[in-house]
Amino acid sequence: MANIKQKSVDLKPEVITKKDVFMAWLRFYFVDEIPHCFDRYIAPALLWSLIPVLRKLYKDKNDLIEAYVRHMLFFNTQISWGGGTLTGIMVSLEQERAKEVYENKPLTITDDLIYNTKAGLMGALAGIGDSVDSGTIQYIFVAIAIPWAQQGYAIGAIFPFLCFSIYQLIIGYVFANMGFSLGRQAATQIVGGSKIKDILDGLSILGLFMMGILAANYVKVSSSLKWSIAGKAFALQDILDTVLPGLLPILVVFGVYLYFTKAGLKVTRALLGLTVILAILALIKIL
Repeated sequence: MANIKQKSVDLKPEVITKKDVFMAWLRFYFVDEIPHCFDRYIAPALLWSLIPVLRKLYKDKNDLIEAYVRHMLFFNTQISWGGGTLTGIMVSLEQERAKEVYENKPLTITDDLIYNTKAGLMGALAGIGDSVDSGTIQYIFVAIAIPWAQQGYAIGAIFPFLCFSIYQLIIGYVFANMGFSLGRQAATQIVGGSKIKDILDGLSILGLFMMGILAANYVKVSSSLKWSIAGKAFALQDILDTVLPGLLPILVVFGVYLYFTKAGLKVTRALLGLTVILAILALIKIL
């Protein structure tokens, strides 16, 4: 049976604004991994980001303590897609809970519902965020900056870090607002929404283009194989440059990729194996 907590009219919660949501997200963004501990992971960061909101909602000291306690349970997710969205959703749920408490209604937004919402979404959103942000977006910024770094410009080192930080700050705020406006439905919009799917598809295509560009420009593999037919000399690399330029570098990249998909991300083994293979091909004068 649902609990009903009788509260005084003097304990009316304050209205939560978009500025409050922005400040909650901003606080989470800057402390995400700082209060990291084994048993709670980044739960203290989420709690710290919600403290101003919780203080506006819960004027009773005991209610405020309960709110602090329920947000100190284990929590771990990716900073923008997971952290932004769940920050907004938590603000939305706490606002609804405070209204129920103040208006003496049956308590439907329970501690279990709040935590289960976090626990159920943090992994799924982190998976998307890691693959999009860490697996695609940051390498696009890196690829843009590589020519500057090669020429010795400091902007080549600063540009990827700066752009990626600004990108995560903006996209996280968008998701925080979405989480606050839509509540638990925000996760459905992010995970299954058609617009988000189109964005993910576009980023995947862009990532493939960037891989091709990086492979062609920064992976240097050429063949030294030469032969002659009827007194006419032929060089394999000249033929490849005419027909399929950049074929050997992209074959090496795809070979490493296929190895990772079958054997797992064993980077050291891949580097050693690739070194041995290329050395043998060089000794027999194929490369």
